[in-house]
Amino acid sequence: MVSAETARTVVGIIGNVFALFFFLSPVPTFVEIWKRGSVEEYSVAPYLAGLVNCLVWTVYGLPVVQPGSILVLTISVAGVAIESAYVVLFFTFSSDKKKRLKMVLVVVLEIVFTALLASLSITFVDTHKRRSMIVGVVCIFFSAIMYSSPLAVMKLVIKTKSVEYMPFTLSLASLINGFVWTCYALIRFDPIVIVPNGLGSLFGLAQLILHAIYYKSTKQQMEAKKTKQVTLSEVYVVTEEEPKKTPKTYSNAPQNGLASET
Repeated sequence: MVSAETARTVVGIIGNVFALFFFLSPVPTFVEIWKRGSVEEYSVAPYLAGLVNCLVWTVYGLPVVQPGSILVLTISVAGVAIESAYVVLFFTFSSDKKKRLKMVLVVVLEIVFTALLASLSITFVDTHKRRSMIVGVVCIFFSAIMYSSPLAVMKLVIKTKSVEYMPFTLSLASLINGFVWTCYALIRFDPIVIVPNGLGSLFGLAQLILHAIYYKSTKQQMEAKKTKQVTLSEVYVVTEEEPKKTPKTYSNAPQNGLASET
């Protein structure tokens, strides 16, 4: 019979795979941003939240904080690298200088906070149990922020009746990732992992429900937008054409011995 520890390791590896899928799920969105050359109405909030979430979970997965959590550590480090790339791309394609400045300030604060959390918990807390509890509570807080960050986008979806700016792949990955890591934490009960990932499953499910409700209206709005763009481009082409010159004609009746131009 498979031991609980072996089962936990297997589920943890599966969790790493789905977590990687979760982190990479916004790639199609950023390909679209790259093509358009603008972030348009997309929000950077989920990626800033994802970055700080991965940073604090990296601290939690350290052997000096929570021994035996190497699978948490590996995927958290990968998450830091991927979320950092997203934030850099957002910064590059954002035309709003104030938003770009805010991005920089938030990233700096996130790094400083994580460094303080790691150094203070390792230096001044003397047992693994207490360290993991302190850092774990912080992880729950930031995971809740990460998983709830799409709330602003969900509000926009309900208002506009369009899911254009709430990527389906990210919503699906959020649900699957949260579910798998909840299973991982239940095998060897770990409330620090259960709480945020259970919350992530619920938010992912809520987003998928919105996708189901507004799928048709989104399709109609996007088709109307494309039609409008085509019409505007045709108008632009017409206005750019040079007006045709009317050829001069001459009347047959001479005036003062000269043919008159008309």
